[in-house]
Amino acid sequence: MNLFALFADHVRDAVGQLVAEGAVPPGIDTSRVVVEPPRDPSHGDLATNAAMVLAKDAGLKPRDLAEKLVSRLAALQGVARVDVAGPGFINIALDGSYWPRVVAAALAAGSDYGRADVGAGQPINVEYVSANPTGPMHVGHCRGAVFGDSLANLLAFAGWKVTREYYINDAGAQVDVLARSAFLRYREALGETITIPEGLYPGDYLVPVGRELVTKYANTLLARPEEEWLPLVRAIAIDAMMAMIRADLASLNIHHAVFFSERTLHARPDGAPSIIDRMLESLRARDLVYEGRLPPPKGQPIEDWEDREQTLFRATGFGDDVDRPLMKSDGAYTYFAADIAYHKDKFDRGFKRMIDVWGADHGGYVKRMQAAVKAASNGEASLDVELCQLVRLLRNGEPVKMSKRAGDFVTLRDVVEEVGRDAVRFMMINRKNDAVLDFDLAKVIEQSRDNPVFYVQYAHARASSILRNAREAFAELPSDAAAFADAELSRLDDEGEIALIKLIASYPRIVEQAAIAREPHRLAFYLYDLASSLHAQWNRGKDLPHLRFIIEDDRKSTYARLALVHAVALIIASGLSILGVDAPEEMR
Repeated sequence: MNLFALFADHVRDAVGQLVAEGAVPPGIDTSRVVVEPPRDPSHGDLATNAAMVLAKDAGLKPRDLAEKLVSRLAALQGVARVDVAGPGFINIALDGSYWPRVVAAALAAGSDYGRADVGAGQPINVEYVSANPTGPMHVGHCRGAVFGDSLANLLAFAGWKVTREYYINDAGAQVDVLARSAFLRYREALGETITIPEGLYPGDYLVPVGRELVTKYANTLLARPEEEWLPLVRAIAIDAMMAMIRADLASLNIHHAVFFSERTLHARPDGAPSIIDRMLESLRARDLVYEGRLPPPKGQPIEDWEDREQTLFRATGFGDDVDRPLMKSDGAYTYFAADIAYHKDKFDRGFKRMIDVWGADHGGYVKRMQAAVKAASNGEASLDVELCQLVRLLRNGEPVKMSKRAGDFVTLRDVVEEVGRDAVRFMMINRKNDAVLDFDLAKVIEQSRDNPVFYVQYAHARASSILRNAREAFAELPSDAAAFADAELSRLDDEGEIALIKLIASYPRIVEQAAIAREPHRLAFYLYDLASSLHAQWNRGKDLPHLRFIIEDDRKSTYARLALVHAVALIIASGLSILGVDAPEEMR
């Protein structure tokens, strides 16, 4: 039951009645009508912009149209009053008889309460993390990993058919640097004393790779030239790094369905054209690739500008600032060419909607990739790019020292092992992704209201405790939450109880709006508000015994309040599940 969507339908029905009566012309587009909470709660429970957005098509002033809609909305069951505010906003207040329906609907739906269908089963590809396979994941990768995974969960809950994908950057110069670094560890495993020169990876995580190379090749690689041992070492090193990355992600309960290798884009099995070759030919056939020179950059330098005749993509025809090179001076493809081919491959696999989660340092690359996707799909596909800002890792307000194992950064695994998966996941999503995040290792394990993950999980544990205590007081208490929908829910008339119910009513809208906006942090904020409301009502019961959730000599009120507690617990568990966080029944 989405209260806001339901009343949006009521508003559209009211417009339809006006059309049928000839009060407004037919064919009015009501798609822009929204129903949402009013900014000022004293104005009511719901507000709609209907009169404002439909007045022009209706040929009426907004207030005049609003007055016509008011009489029809006021006649709906459960509506206490309807007012017109300002130039034509309509505010709706519900009476007390409406709120029990919300609790009953939540209990009946159970874990599916709040599930939406805005995605309508459409396939959508969410690519996230995609860290270079050159070492363990660091805390900077962690934010994009958690954001991408939570977003994928949210989109699936809102009705999209989600594929989670990881792009393995295994074709660039960085993996050759990895191979040379691993070769030094191979020599070390054979007994040499080595020095890691600047520019190679110094972390101890490559020591096991060196031992594995010795196990497989003994000392035979020493006599081979680099062009022979490099691909052999590179393959083993990449496999080892990807195994490490998968394990790092698993520690956060993140699992991708697809791992796509960049090297496959360049491969020419049996001399056949590569995926990039085929992409380039398809663009040439549509005159989207040409040979030409780029003008010198004005203002901000363009990193891939060269004053030479080169192969260029007509990016400006699709919203980019300049046309973009597809081939380097040595004849090799640019990274951009590979990225176009990769996203065209996604489109060829059936994805017209794509989301990439990148670090904020890639912000300048967004416009050209969106242009490329539009061109490669002939306008049929779209690419949304979500940028994740930096994470500042602190302990009691002081920057955290680097990891000895990794060499020059703090690993994701170190953080998860210190504070736990739930704290990492919730706090990484507890701020909008495009804002810098301070992650304090000391504060995220505090047991206080100032620690959001504790506060929300504690609310679920408190709800579970209330239900356990109730079963001790009432032996015949049903175990199925849905059974409580038959309680006398009209007894839930205290202001604190109504506040909880209003938050319950808003959950489906929060899910839908967060999914559409690609903002899972909205869900974290909502869960904190819901937890606060539950804790507040529990505290009121300490001071006012008649408001306690369990009153042994008032079975009917107790059952109604337990129904409310069940509904709150269901929603907290649902929301935490979307964020990839456990909902404990006890706090230890």
